[in-house]
Amino acid sequence: MEIYEAIKQRRSIHDFKHRNVEESILRSIFAAASWAPTHRMKEPWEVHIIQNKAVASFAEQVTESYLRLGYAKGYDKEKQGKLMEGIKDHLLSIPHHAIIYMEKGKDLRLFEEDYAAVCAFIQNVQLMAWKHGVGVLWTTNPYIYDREFSKSCGIDPELYKIVSVLQMGYPNKIPKPKRRTPIEQKVNFINDWQLNG
Repeated sequence: MEIYEAIKQRRSIHDFKHRNVEESILRSIFAAASWAPTHRMKEPWEVHIIQNKAVASFAEQVTESYLRLGYAKGYDKEKQGKLMEGIKDHLLSIPHHAIIYMEKGKDLRLFEEDYAAVCAFIQNVQLMAWKHGVGVLWTTNPYIYDREFSKSCGIDPELYKIVSVLQMGYPNKIPKPKRRTPIEQKVNFINDWQLNG
């Protein structure tokens, strides 16, 4: 697949087949993604791939986090239970949950360089996954900011930041493309720049 085709055809997938992606393919996807640009060759990304029996525990931790964060506040017990069961069922329908995390660091400039590298790594994952017929949804749901959730995943929130959880699997349904803003509205060519002041 040509790179332009992969970029243009890739879609965020919300509906997955109940079938695991072969481990060799997942390894290939993440190995290729690791060629993302990285300042000082730090390669700041770390990955936990939650799958098989571990997904049930992951789903439990996510719903506990939502309750802890107050996302079911104001609901009675019955409605709260139904809401959490719906979230669990959805998470259980996804074959793989890849937790992408990185060291926090104290220097803001260096941290932002590393964060940008991790985001480039994630985009590479999405493109390589698409090449293999694997769908990805790049999520930044509230639970990734919950310290207790991080701890439950074996990730020390003092030292590490969860950047994203990638939901991965073979697509059951591929959405239609959404219209993009013409690039002329986003890109300006500046040939002579007079600074103010």
